[in-house]
Order: sequence, then C-alpha cells, then structure tokens
Amino acid sequence: MAFPELSTSSTPLSGADADAVVLALPPLDEHDELLADWPGLAAALAGTGFTGAPGGTTRVGVPEVTALPVIVVGTGTTPTAAGVRDAVGAVLRATTGFARLAIGAPGLDEALWPAAAEGVLLGGYRFDDYKKASSPARAEQVTLHGAPSSTDASIARARSVASAAALVKDLVNTPAQWLGPQDLADAAVEAIADLPVEVTVLDETELEAQGYGGILGIGQGSDRPPRLIHLDYHPAGATQHIALVGKGITFDTGGLSLKPPAGMVGMKFDMAGAATVLAVVRAAAELALPVRVSGWLCVADNMPSGRALRPGDVVRIADGQSVEVLNTDAEGRVVLADGLVAASRTHPDLIVDVATLTGAIIVALGHRHTGVMGDDEAVARYLAAADRADELAWHLPLPAHMEDELDSPIADLQNAKIGDTSGGSLFAGLFLQRFVGQVSDDPDAPRIPWVHLDIAGSGTAKAPFGATDKGPTAATVRSLVALLEEAAR
Repeated sequence: MAFPELSTSSTPLSGADADAVVLALPPLDEHDELLADWPGLAAALAGTGFTGAPGGTTRVGVPEVTALPVIVVGTGTTPTAAGVRDAVGAVLRATTGFARLAIGAPGLDEALWPAAAEGVLLGGYRFDDYKKASSPARAEQVTLHGAPSSTDASIARARSVASAAALVKDLVNTPAQWLGPQDLADAAVEAIADLPVEVTVLDETELEAQGYGGILGIGQGSDRPPRLIHLDYHPAGATQHIALVGKGITFDTGGLSLKPPAGMVGMKFDMAGAATVLAVVRAAAELALPVRVSGWLCVADNMPSGRALRPGDVVRIADGQSVEVLNTDAEGRVVLADGLVAASRTHPDLIVDVATLTGAIIVALGHRHTGVMGDDEAVARYLAAADRADELAWHLPLPAHMEDELDSPIADLQNAKIGDTSGGSLFAGLFLQRFVGQVSDDPDAPRIPWVHLDIAGSGTAKAPFGATDKGPTAATVRSLVALLEEAAR
C-alpha cells in the first residue's frame, strides 16, 4: 500500500518547505478576511472562475507571497467534514508531479482538521504495481500548516483508517491469478502480524470435517480449494463483542451458471467484503479499541469444471439447513451462510456481514449508497456510524411477504428465484437472515442483532470523486470503524 507521509507544522504556509502549496478556502466574497496574509491572491483568482464551491480547484501564482505554485480548492460556504475530506482528497488525487505538498486552510474550524488529514491519506493512495512506467506521481510527503496541536492525535487515527482502506484496495486490485483462497489467507496472516489478533485458517479438510458445506460446495469447481479464515481480536476487559462476516469470492465466473464475458470483467472484486472484514479487525487492534472484534472470511473460487456444483444440487450449511442451489451465480449468500452460522456460535452482541452480493442493489441504489438490511435497532446503529463517517447508506426492508419465495420443494430453502428479478437484494437479505443464530443456546432465545451490508454498488467507483479513485472504494471501512468506536465508548 502507498499513501503520503503526513505531519503538521506551525510554520506559516507562505514559508513552507515544499514543492507546491494548497489552500482550502470557502467562497472569498463572504470571507475576505482569510486572505490577509495572501495579498494578490484575490486578484489572481478573479479571472479563474473560482467560487469556493466544494472540490472546485484552480492553480495560480502569487509571487507577492511565495514562489511556489499555489493550488486553491473550495470547501463550500459552510465547510463540513465531508466537504473538507473530499476537497483535500480531490487535490491529492489530481495534483501530480510534486513530491511535497504544504496544505493550509485559513479559518478552518478546529473540529474539521481531522477530516483534512483523512482526505490527504485517502486521496493520496495509489496502486500501480503492474505498470512498467508509473503514472505521474502523487505527493509522498504532506504537511498540514496551521492545524491545532490536537490534530496530531487525529492523524494517528486517520493513518489507521486510511491504512485499512488501502489494504482493501490493494487486495481488491490484485489480479485473481495471484490472489486465490490460500493467498488471501496468507495475506490475512501477514496483515495482522505483530498485532494481538488470533488467526485460524480452516482448509478444505477441516471445512468438510466441521460441516461447512456452503463454502465447500461453491469452491469445489476450482483447482484452488476454499478457506474459512477466523480472526479474533479479544482485548482484556472487553464487554462487547461484534462479529464481522465477509464474502470472499476470489474470482466469480458464475460457476456453471456462467456469466457473460462483460459480466465477468471485474469479478476479482468479489472478495471485497472479506477484505473489508480483515481491514476493520486490523484497524480495531491498531487503535486498541476495548471491544472484542471477530472476523469470518468466507473464501472460495467460483469456477466451472467437472467437479462444480450443478444448478439444482443441494448443499448443507454448518447448522444443518439444506440449500438447493438453483443459480450457482448466487454463490455469495451460500458461503456467507456458513460464516453467519460460525459467527453465531460465539454468541456476539452484534453480527455485521459485508458482501458484494447482488447486481440488484446497483439497480436500486447506484454506485454511491450501500444497501443496509437487518434488525431495525442494529441498522439504526450502523446508519448513525455511517453518518458520522460521511458514507452513504440506505435502509432497505426485509418483507415478511417474501419469505415464501425462499421455499424449495426438496430442501430447507433455495438460493435464488429463477425468472423473477423483483426484489433481488431483499430476497438475498431474507436468505441470509435464516442463518443468523440466537443470543444463547436457549431454544427460546431471540435472534442475535444483525446487519447486512450489500456493497456491490458502493464498493466500486465507476468514476473518481472526492478522495476516491475509480475502482475499489473500501466502502463501509470507515463506517465500521466508527461503529466499533461507538461500541467501545
């Protein structure tokens, strides 16, 4: 992973030791006093059309103050954390050729500087591991000038969160040829090395012995056998336990329900949910949050072969429920079923699953909003965390009247409704709900609070925006960290 080295400085921005200067400003006609230390800037901006609108950027020279190039970015009339994060992130993404950037934001509210720090690190991420010649380089060193001293502590948190997002993007960007199920298991072990996180990897022999028929069934067509990766961060004194379950399809051909060629492009992204779980567990350990966080990465290659599942085959999930697999391209819910059962056996206070699950969620919500389903109170907790993290999310229902559509004539339930595309994301959510266990072994105990996050749309950006490049977005990482922080409080 690669993002800039970030620090703060009390040196005036005009005297910064850098290759270029970035000024984050609201509309100047309402805040002329912010330019007292920048004579000549207003005149330089007058002919550029700069309005101070969020993310609007222009480059000028201000020889009266500095010989360095000056890049000015708008933060909006009333700057918000989201606006500052996106504005600074957009500058880091778009400004290339300068190894060292100095950033200032005259008049910025003290509470918004942490968002600026996040914008630097998120927007400065880059992945060009396979290019013969690297694209124009983004900044390697960034200094925030004028930030309050409290920002230094915020930078440590921002670095952990940005590192988590970068880990997701690195793994998702890696071609599937180099990231099969065992490779992802190795990456998980490496990612949590030197952190107080226990890791257990179940191979195909252990999966069979313990009855994980969903993961085994989806992975049986591949020459690269499946894995279930269990991570457990369990700090002393933790009184809450949140379990995260991630879909980890390292490549999704659709199996024998083969995708068309265009639909198969990008299917290396189908392990983004598992990567998110890994990254969030690691962030919790780095931040030393006083809450237990366990992760279950359900990892398989979904490939066609003479060994692959056939439409109409039946698999048995770890809790004994049987699933008729009518569509082998609706595989994510089948591997997640085993993960939800495994997580439920530890009786956590909350289960959250994350998955690039359905194309239907893109039809419903596009590429910015994460689809959220589950128990109302648990969903409300997640939505509040997403609001704090400035990530878009939308609560969708789990309609009781659709329950009958899960019925199979030969198994406990079916994984798809063939020929009917209505409510596809809701059907998938209802399917997963069947595998969420109870808060205790008492047969009359209520179900564990549960949230389902469908990131099939939000996990990938079709075009860059704010601090986010085109490609993997690491959606829900910041929201989940915020959720864990709230649990810790």
